[in-house]
Amino acid sequence: MSSEHQFEVPSWRRLPIGAEVAASGGVHFRVWAPKRRAVAVAIDSNAAPSPLRAEGNGYFSGLVAEAAAGTRYRLQLDGGDSFPDPAARFQPDGPHGASQVVDPSAFRWTDRGWPGVPVRRRVVYELHVGTFSATGDWAGAMQQLPALAELGVTVLEVMPVAEFAGRFGWGYDGVDLFAPYHHYGAPDDFRRFVDRAHALGLGVILDVVYNHLGPDGNYLRQFADEYFAPHYATDWGEALNFDGASSHGMRELCLANVRHWIEEYHLDGLRLDATQNIYDASPRHILREIAETARRASGGRTVFLVAENEPQLTRTVRPVDEGGFGLDAMWNDDWHHSAHVALTGRDEAYYADYAGMAWELVAAATHGLLYQGQWYSWQGRRRGTPTRGLSADRFVHFLENHDQVANSFRGDRLHRLTSPSMLRAMTALLLLGPQVPQLFQGQEFAASNPFLYFADHHAELADPVTTGRRRFLSQFESIAAGDTAELLDDPCDPATFERCRLDHAERERHAEWFALHRDLLALRRGDAVFAAEPGPSLEAAVLGGHALALRFHGADDDRLLIVNLGSPLRLDRMPAPLLAPPEFATWALRWSSENAAYGGHGTPGLAPSMRDWRLPGGCAVLLAPEFAQARAGGEPTDV
Repeated sequence: MSSEHQFEVPSWRRLPIGAEVAASGGVHFRVWAPKRRAVAVAIDSNAAPSPLRAEGNGYFSGLVAEAAAGTRYRLQLDGGDSFPDPAARFQPDGPHGASQVVDPSAFRWTDRGWPGVPVRRRVVYELHVGTFSATGDWAGAMQQLPALAELGVTVLEVMPVAEFAGRFGWGYDGVDLFAPYHHYGAPDDFRRFVDRAHALGLGVILDVVYNHLGPDGNYLRQFADEYFAPHYATDWGEALNFDGASSHGMRELCLANVRHWIEEYHLDGLRLDATQNIYDASPRHILREIAETARRASGGRTVFLVAENEPQLTRTVRPVDEGGFGLDAMWNDDWHHSAHVALTGRDEAYYADYAGMAWELVAAATHGLLYQGQWYSWQGRRRGTPTRGLSADRFVHFLENHDQVANSFRGDRLHRLTSPSMLRAMTALLLLGPQVPQLFQGQEFAASNPFLYFADHHAELADPVTTGRRRFLSQFESIAAGDTAELLDDPCDPATFERCRLDHAERERHAEWFALHRDLLALRRGDAVFAAEPGPSLEAAVLGGHALALRFHGADDDRLLIVNLGSPLRLDRMPAPLLAPPEFATWALRWSSENAAYGGHGTPGLAPSMRDWRLPGGCAVLLAPEFAQARAGGEPTDV
């Protein structure tokens, strides 16, 4: 804001736009509407609208004495129609209804001193509020927080909650970026969820969408055409304007929104959706400013900023002084795709460039991305950029997420697409691997319900949404086949949404799966080698087409993880140095995926002499050294 307009804006305002309660009474309103000559606040009463003063440069502002926290209002434009506030903090009747004044300072937090989640302790759990509990709201989700703390996750990643049209949806078509979806509860219900999570040692990050807005209830163009960028395009709607004429308005809206979530909801970070479609050719990319803004807003606590970036451009997570944008981590689709092919044997569509072999999983463990500039036949172009110099915690690995589960034919979880033993072994690789692991809601207890794409749209949008979803899934030949195409679920049918609702009683009925995930995360958190700071160094080796070993080197101790996803592995010859125990030690079994407690069938003995080791197909074992006194001459003891 230029100095000539500073006198127009009270210094006590939290954010540059929106409605804010004044301590002395009344509410101060401010909006950017360069398209309009006049803006007035219309309160839901018979009173005449209160005009706002034109500041210049498209801004209108003013104090409305009769407004207060809880007041519902609209912004009347040029004396005509009235619309919701672009920075409304709540839309109690949905995106087409009136906005509501919210006083964020009224909530009484109990998380003073909460430091955030340290880098080495990050274990992410993605959830969708509407299907996560029987009630589909913040209160229902909050009831499950103790179980998530017991599981051992440390960061909850909440799918988008910015207000959107309809009774249900994924949230990626939000239109009111500051207003939490009213069907999930009031703003303070969201705050209460975060406060309780912090009390249990859980961080909360929010999935935010700064690449497009939804098609229903988007009124930004009523205030300024410059919110949008006609020189760019996305697959989901108009691109947002971060570098064109008068782009300061959109940049301000975005950065104020970052502050809003971090400051007013005490969030521990953000997951940024489809950053490849956040276009910005300006000298300071908006992603860099988002990162800087979030860290300033955090008040010193650790924040976690994660990017989805389909082309896998590592500039996203490189430090600013290296020409990067300074985000903390990015999703690694390469790891997911290779693991999926290894587990299911299906390499259709975007899985076509992956073999699911041990060497791919070894490369991902040691280098993060598999494609770092090579030719990618599915897209007919090169994919990815180098990861050299980036630590493992810059990459988030997952076996399931909302997209990948929904992109299967029936929205099936992986336990329905592969064998239990294979999935147990791969879960060990995920949860003990060096990258940041992520689980998707219900994965930890093999939820029987699917997760499908669902969106509640009016008739004019419902048919295009359903047709578009079917067209997207047709890239999978098996789904496009005549015996399956007609069986696809209708995204706009409420029954599709209801089928996705978790049944947390399955945590007990499928207790062996919960125990598997809980025990692995306890190892990750509590084992002397895995939990050490700054963390173990890693070496990896291929033992066969579908078998691999990861060797974790601690300061004075090691761990050896062997994963066999193929036929039975007989290690009667071991010319791989990674398999050698430390001097004066033999290997002892620390953990096995075939433990009967996890539904396994037992693990053959692994003789300390290392003679004739055998490992079943679909098995992972973690070995730790047992030290004995050295023989004379320093030779290792042969037990």
